[in-house]
Amino acid sequence: MADHPTISTESDLTSPTLPTTAVTRRSLLGGAGIAVGAAVLASPPGMSGVAPAAAQTVGVSVDVRPLDAAFKRRAFEVRQACASNNEKIPIPPHPANGDEARYTNKIGSDTRGLPHDKRGEVEQAAWQALYAACQSGEAADFEKIPLGGTRKLVNPLGTQAVSLSGINPTQIAIPPAPALASAERGGEAVEVYWQSLLRDVPLTELRDDTSHRDVLAATEELNKLADFRGPKSGGRVTPGTLFRANVLYFDPTDPKGRSVTPPGVLDGPLISQFLLRDVPYSAQWISAQIRTALPASEFLTDYDEWLAIQNGAASKRRLQFDTTPRFITTGRDLAEYVRTLPALGWAAALMLATPGGGADPRYTGMFPPADPVSYPSNPYRKSKTQGPGGGTFGLPYVQALLTTGISNSVRASYWQKYFVHRAVRPEAYGGLAHHRLANGVSDYPLHESFLKSEALDRSKAKYGSYLLSQTYPEGAPLHSTYPGGATGVGAVTATILKAFFDESRVIANPVQPDPADPTKLVPYSGPPLTVGGELNKLAVNFGFGRNWSGIHWRSDASASMAIGEEVAIGMLRDERTTLREPFDGFSFTRFDGSRVTI
Repeated sequence: MADHPTISTESDLTSPTLPTTAVTRRSLLGGAGIAVGAAVLASPPGMSGVAPAAAQTVGVSVDVRPLDAAFKRRAFEVRQACASNNEKIPIPPHPANGDEARYTNKIGSDTRGLPHDKRGEVEQAAWQALYAACQSGEAADFEKIPLGGTRKLVNPLGTQAVSLSGINPTQIAIPPAPALASAERGGEAVEVYWQSLLRDVPLTELRDDTSHRDVLAATEELNKLADFRGPKSGGRVTPGTLFRANVLYFDPTDPKGRSVTPPGVLDGPLISQFLLRDVPYSAQWISAQIRTALPASEFLTDYDEWLAIQNGAASKRRLQFDTTPRFITTGRDLAEYVRTLPALGWAAALMLATPGGGADPRYTGMFPPADPVSYPSNPYRKSKTQGPGGGTFGLPYVQALLTTGISNSVRASYWQKYFVHRAVRPEAYGGLAHHRLANGVSDYPLHESFLKSEALDRSKAKYGSYLLSQTYPEGAPLHSTYPGGATGVGAVTATILKAFFDESRVIANPVQPDPADPTKLVPYSGPPLTVGGELNKLAVNFGFGRNWSGIHWRSDASASMAIGEEVAIGMLRDERTTLREPFDGFSFTRFDGSRVTI
């Protein structure tokens, strides 16, 4: 990651640097340097009719109070300071995996949505149009891209919107995606094929004392891989670490990046407690039970259907749903929950900020907000006369940051997708495997660890092809796989919430779905589960849940965890500069276990 001079580790306090004309008590009260007077306010070019109401006062005598003028001046200086500090953060390297130049037929790149031949290889003219647009970033060039069907590319120009809070997407570095022919990519393919095979196994079977034969077989095969970067225990993949999450940070000394396991994600059930509890929403509540897809909902294992989806055609088939809502119990359930943007961050904030202990658990939160340990960084803990509200430090304030953070993290992730990596999706990789093994296409260089894997053999026996089964009829969205946008959303959400709530607090009465009756919850007993650990788990549930669907690789989610965290840190740095409360700063634990104060 790029250096951040305004962030310190451990408990040290630092803050963004204001200009030498920064507001002091004297200037706030109207001291020297405050220029009071009327200005001609005009709309920006091309934006007629948006001049502020203050423009109506031009030529009118106005008695401006010194306090008003000082506030106006401070707003300018704070905005200037944030922009200046963010501009000083350099642009880091953006290494790619080399597949785009390595394969002239672009089999290592994401070409879905463009026209393809019968073998699924992209038409070169269409690829060149996409490439040219990704080099220029111009709207007109994106409009020149020939599409192969009715589906459209997802939001490439949105990645270039200037976020008014935090840093620019170009200032965030991630490692290159694993190369098409690498052992690491082969290992990720083995894992995602096993996930497709185990989608309907209760997640409670992912524990070290399980006797589930398929879970044990997946664990055994992953341990044989030459290069697998998922979490391990005692140097080995175990049923308890199977399909759990890691975070991948950019490391200039290691081309593959620095892989860490976030605190809490190996503790307890795979599903976060924040996804298993009803959510209080004032006089309403949001049920934790969801509509789940039936096991018959498998897609893209028929070659004609697969090719149509690669060309951007709309799916002709639809999901089939269970009529009885239930708690998230299986990998398929989790994949369906994260299919579209769920209210997971909003829900977690409501649970943390709503008073607990009520007679009806549907309308009560986890902890009473009046308890100061729930808000260790809240400056209003020390005030004798004031409390937080929608303006700052109250729930609406946190929710506003979450909403902005979601958009900013998507911009950062999508910018990498379009303008750096353009890496191949698992569904397209499955097409290469199918042609290699079913049709004898020898020039598709997939790693032997995958081609000879038990996971691939089992998938062929179950579905009749070597294509990777998908839980979404349309397969993946039409942008490249690396990094994952959803995981960035989860990561920015968890980071912001850790900055406002006591992450060390132990969650009382943890639960998990009853595998015998997933419409019910049963108590979980085991190591204590903390707010911070379960927020980390919430983040990875959102992103890694899409791996269960078949649309993402492990590295997609791992790299985006670091992106979302970096976006949140940049936003919190700017936000701290704007505040007037006496404030020690935002303190929280990063995904790598280090403590920071902003």
